[in-house]
Amino acid sequence: MTGRRRGILAVLVAALTLALAACAGLPTSGPVFAGIPPGTAAVPDFSFVAQKPQPGATPEQIVQGFIGAGIGPENNWAVAQLYLAPSFRGQWKPGDTTTIDDRSSRAYLATADDKVQLTITQRATVDKTGAYKTSDGGRTPLGFSLAKVEGEWRITAAPDGIVIGADQFTSVYRQYPLMFFDPDWRYLVPDVRWFPSINAATHIVTALINGGPSPWLAGSVVSAFPDAVKALPSVPSTGGVAQVALTGPVLSLEPQPLGRMQTQLQRSLANANIADVSMSSGGAPVDAQGAATASTRIDGRALVRTKKGFGFLAGDDAVEPITGLSTAIGRLDPVAVVVAADYSAAAVRTSAGVVARVPAAGDILALDQRPGLVDPVIDAKGEIWSVPRDDPKGLVVFTADGKRRSVTPAWSNASRVTAMAISRDGTRMAAILTVGGQPQVAVFGIVRSTDGAAQLGDPLAVAKLPGEGIHLTWLGDTTLGVLAHSGAGIVEIEQIVGGPGVSMAAPDGVTAIAGTTNGTVRLRGADGTLYSQRGSNWEQAGSGILVLAGAQGMPAQG
Repeated sequence: MTGRRRGILAVLVAALTLALAACAGLPTSGPVFAGIPPGTAAVPDFSFVAQKPQPGATPEQIVQGFIGAGIGPENNWAVAQLYLAPSFRGQWKPGDTTTIDDRSSRAYLATADDKVQLTITQRATVDKTGAYKTSDGGRTPLGFSLAKVEGEWRITAAPDGIVIGADQFTSVYRQYPLMFFDPDWRYLVPDVRWFPSINAATHIVTALINGGPSPWLAGSVVSAFPDAVKALPSVPSTGGVAQVALTGPVLSLEPQPLGRMQTQLQRSLANANIADVSMSSGGAPVDAQGAATASTRIDGRALVRTKKGFGFLAGDDAVEPITGLSTAIGRLDPVAVVVAADYSAAAVRTSAGVVARVPAAGDILALDQRPGLVDPVIDAKGEIWSVPRDDPKGLVVFTADGKRRSVTPAWSNASRVTAMAISRDGTRMAAILTVGGQPQVAVFGIVRSTDGAAQLGDPLAVAKLPGEGIHLTWLGDTTLGVLAHSGAGIVEIEQIVGGPGVSMAAPDGVTAIAGTTNGTVRLRGADGTLYSQRGSNWEQAGSGILVLAGAQGMPAQG
């Protein structure tokens, strides 16, 4: 999602548990929390100002002030360091972890004259790599020891890291997608991280080059930076140009990998107000021209099926057909359609429950006739994925010629799959799964063997849903749109993959969601009404919609 911060009438995801870390299996328990609004670089909120310690403060007041100073990352949390005894300042590591909590539930208790315990309700954490992970919501005690230094109480022992309120988090931290390539070097794939906006460029470059992709995504993406190449831990910028100093065998690299390195840096630093990047090695400038990449943009018009046919919705309820494909789809009675990025084929589920491959030219292939199939998806290689709702382990992939391959292991601890969607870069699969009776959204890296066969990596569980899931889609490269039931009706959730999310009430009876790269979110009602989001409202944008379809991209122009 690119700078999408809507004035959403948010039921601020009182129904979500967000962004759990990559794990061997999906979680089966834990509460749901209000999310933190998604977004990229926003204007800092200067209402949060770290306060210095006051003369005569009690131990409890010193700990309160120290915790409150977590909102000030300047100069390695210099204000927070003032609450520490000089002998402890070199030992405390503020950047190790950031704990996000509910400020209203903090409880301070003096357990001795020189000891204070703070108990918090932990919402989430951000580790030193910038990876965001929600917590189980339990009460967590934090212990502090103090001593008098020149007549004033100062902290002599404290947990590493800082504590910051959920309401303050996005005023101090920003969303910065680290950019990697898909294995074919065509697409850039984002790996969302969160860093303080102060000195963001250094954090981004260090995580990108010296760290690498998150474990759950590592098998699905590649980096142009060789393992032996590292970045120095300082990235100054002048006039919007970041100076990235590298070590290792940089000067011997060919132009192609250098260009890809340049592109990864430029795109990763774009949200940090960096317009360009200058690489150097051993003091010598590195000449690199950015590499070309494929776009994940899609057509901004609604892709639908009406009584007039299949295609893009135009004025006066007209439908603009897709050459070849609309005619072929018209031969069926589809209830779900996803079109390949080049419009050469579509994955279709018919009213009879059959999953088929519909090419723009050639014969229609009936691929899967198992009962209870969910809506299929088509990936960047033109392969179609299909699975029965009540048999998640039955996930299969069909190649362009109809060859069937099992995906093993696939969702082995889930009892149901409600919907699935593949990112437009072809590297990630999102699904609504039920695990231990809890509906949730998880994202998996798509890992391909040397012969191209696709498997799924370990899950990143990104949201627990308030009720049964309905449908989901990729709204952009980093954000999912999810429909789910809740106690108050149906909610539409916009969920960052690797971050928090927000939700808003959706119209009654909606059954499908689709997004575009221009920020428009559309819903289809069971009665055929098409809704379009306008700020915090849903406006009727059409009627008689039989299918609200999806597209994995659009053909390159020219």
